[in-house]
Amino acid sequence: MSAAIAYKLLAVMLIVGFGYIVGRLRWLGAAEAEPARVLSNAAFYMFAPALFFRTTARLDPAALPWPMIAAFFVPVVALMLVHYAAQRWRRVERGLPAAAPAVRTIAVAFGNSLQIGIPIAAGVFGETGLGLHLALVSVHALVLLLVVTTLVELDLARERAQGASRVGGLGAVLWATLRNTVVHPVVLPVLAGAAWRATGLPLPGPVDEVLQLLGTAVVPLCLTLIGMSLAYLGFPRSLRGALGLTLLKLIVQPALVWAVAWGVFGLRGLPLQVVVMLAALPSGTNALMFAQRYRAQEAETTAVNVISTLAFVATAPAWLWLLTAFSNID
Repeated sequence: MSAAIAYKLLAVMLIVGFGYIVGRLRWLGAAEAEPARVLSNAAFYMFAPALFFRTTARLDPAALPWPMIAAFFVPVVALMLVHYAAQRWRRVERGLPAAAPAVRTIAVAFGNSLQIGIPIAAGVFGETGLGLHLALVSVHALVLLLVVTTLVELDLARERAQGASRVGGLGAVLWATLRNTVVHPVVLPVLAGAAWRATGLPLPGPVDEVLQLLGTAVVPLCLTLIGMSLAYLGFPRSLRGALGLTLLKLIVQPALVWAVAWGVFGLRGLPLQVVVMLAALPSGTNALMFAQRYRAQEAETTAVNVISTLAFVATAPAWLWLLTAFSNID
């Protein structure tokens, strides 16, 4: 692993450590005041929507590498749906909240494509590889968060329907799901951004500047939140779940993406290497933001973020060696 990538991993862990100190010393208040949740809500309702709207409004669909996008998202979304179904099947016997299957799923699927992914792409694959990585990243959060938001809102609507009268039946559940999925701090900015893009108008300079400034706050804030959540919540009593999710994230997902990208979509060389390394990244901070938004599996998601980032120091060189050795084989 190059020094630049190692420094970036160190910087990520230092910011997490800073957040831990802030939480441990209660600089932002006692646990009862839930300062970490307040910051998480700020990220979820203010800063992330600005980032999603700006990204979508500036996105040029014609310039995207669609074969690479399909080679990445088809296996990742398929893994998400299978993992979600398995988690939902076992949720009741484990006594987990309705949102737990979706939260655990996003922890497996969502990679740290910015803080760690960009240095990996730039340092290992050069300018061309970085361009391909950024093309995938431009739709990474949009696709994965749209999928998992739909899943969690469907589960919550179903739970609400079971707890109330069944007047309206399936129609009421579907309407509640549609409303809560669309009027959502992830989905609504994406739809609004797509609508703006359809007009063909550029974002006005001052508006674009404001959105960019708000969007840049998401990364450091979410990294700090990992440390604060660790200070307030600690690791879960059992790390078995977190270790299992980490294994799926760092080993199973990149292996599946490699198999599908190579065998189904025919990717070779640099494009194959880029999509596999995107899949092999540690769990992203948006997973914790999602867990705090729905008050489910917060300690476990924090543990997955920390453990997968530390384990990535060992798994990244292994995947890079395998890709260098075998990605051009026909």
